[in-house]
Amino acid sequence: MTTFKKVLLWIILGLILAVGIFVYIRFFFVFGDGVKAGELNQITYKGYVWKTYEGRLIQAGFKGSVPKTGGTATIQSYIFDFSVADEEIANELMKCSGKVVEVHYKEYLGALPWRGMQKHIVDKIISVTTPEE
Repeated sequence: MTTFKKVLLWIILGLILAVGIFVYIRFFFVFGDGVKAGELNQITYKGYVWKTYEGRLIQAGFKGSVPKTGGTATIQSYIFDFSVADEEIANELMKCSGKVVEVHYKEYLGALPWRGMQKHIVDKIISVTTPEE
């Protein structure tokens, strides 16, 4: 084998390795994980080619006043969009619409179409309670 072919082979192998590392970090490396709690607004099963379970939690909270404007505290909400890869967990969540749900999730840097449309993937239900009126 000539020197040119050896160099070309090493360059190709290096590029394949770099692409493999990039794909792993972007789509399979768990960037973070945590727990979110809120009122389960919806869980749907949708998609054109890959059907996935997509959900939304509404987290209510208070926004404090801003001293410069002299405003008062207001209620604000934060929407947490997530996907569910496990059908069993998705079916349990479908029974919990309108309830306060605490879920464990994993955060990825990129979404895969067969895993879900969101970067946050719920993998466990921690607790379910009815909201207090």
